[in-house]
Amino acid sequence: MGHVLLAPDKFKGSLTAAEVVRHLAVGLRRAAPGIEVRGFPVADGGEGTLDAAVSAGFRRIPVTVAGPTGAPVRTAFAHADGVAVVELADACGLRRLPEGRPEPLHASSRGAGEVVRAALEHGCPEVVLGLGGSASTDGGAGLVRALGVRLLDDRGTELPAGGAALRHLRRLDLAGLHPAVRRTRFVVAGDVDNPLLGPAGAAAVYGPQKGATGEEVAVLEAGLHRWADLAEPAVREAGLLGPAAAAGPVRDWPGAGAAGGVGFAALGFLGARFRAGIAYLLDLLGFAAAVTGADLVITGEGSLDAQSLRGKAPVGVAGAAARAGVPVVAVVGQLGVGPDGLRDAGIRAVYPLTDLEPDPAACLDRAADLVAATAERVAADWLEPVASSHRRRRS
Repeated sequence: MGHVLLAPDKFKGSLTAAEVVRHLAVGLRRAAPGIEVRGFPVADGGEGTLDAAVSAGFRRIPVTVAGPTGAPVRTAFAHADGVAVVELADACGLRRLPEGRPEPLHASSRGAGEVVRAALEHGCPEVVLGLGGSASTDGGAGLVRALGVRLLDDRGTELPAGGAALRHLRRLDLAGLHPAVRRTRFVVAGDVDNPLLGPAGAAAVYGPQKGATGEEVAVLEAGLHRWADLAEPAVREAGLLGPAAAAGPVRDWPGAGAAGGVGFAALGFLGARFRAGIAYLLDLLGFAAAVTGADLVITGEGSLDAQSLRGKAPVGVAGAAARAGVPVVAVVGQLGVGPDGLRDAGIRAVYPLTDLEPDPAACLDRAADLVAATAERVAADWLEPVASSHRRRRS
């Protein structure tokens, strides 16, 4: 045989992508001693993006930044060949909330901006900002403040952090914007294409996931409206949009609502290009080289459902593997999509952990052992068939 490539995303709430790789490998080697297994943990821009970059050979550069409520957190960016990969979730995401307590009105994206600043001062000519898992709905105001932009109220006083305070924004001062911003290429990698405002926007769709009540969603929406009304003219006047300036209001661009509106700030103030997270990151991290010579790819995530089919990690992996002519199966926590959707996505078979443990809570608790046991099932179904095919090709 060639090798089996393990390319799962995280199982949210139980295992990181790297842990899934490790337990898949244990099960495969139990069933087929001597099998060559290669790990390629993946992410779509959200939680796990930093680890995926490091697993692919990027170097971790540690940095301490402000978490979503201002308390310091230890994070990093990943660096290779002049490209820095920044994961917002690791700097100021939901998992960085002290004791897990939501702060929907006051949480800030400042920490992500501080990591970007560290990457700029490291001399990186290209910065990839992975968006997802944000704890804040501040339109990226915290991010740009970390890069030197001042947000002032009607008395000329700096606004406090968070999305609620944006209702009191009177003007922006861009004079202190970090000079490296204009000479750096920025890419936003995310898995959502929501606009900033409205019923499909950052506050309405994602605010409740961050703990916002109905009244608080309305407060956040008002703040984002004020932010967009004042920020966009400022970035246009400063010439930060460049050739994209004629593409209509930034607030309406796909991805502007990503990560509580950080997409808006990155597209506007940083002149970033928005890219579908999984496809872009697979290319950046070298998936095409990793899959070359593989006989089978095993992908997966915690829940494979209809949302997954809109471009989440397993579907991106399946598409990339199909272009290389390699079959793909998925090991998942639970399955919520029918055979037609799987076939269209290019996934040959799915192995849910719930086949072995129907109780969802127990499935989370036992995820490591269940992943390994499920990998043994995959081996029984796929390794001898692909080995036989490999032998026939060689003969």
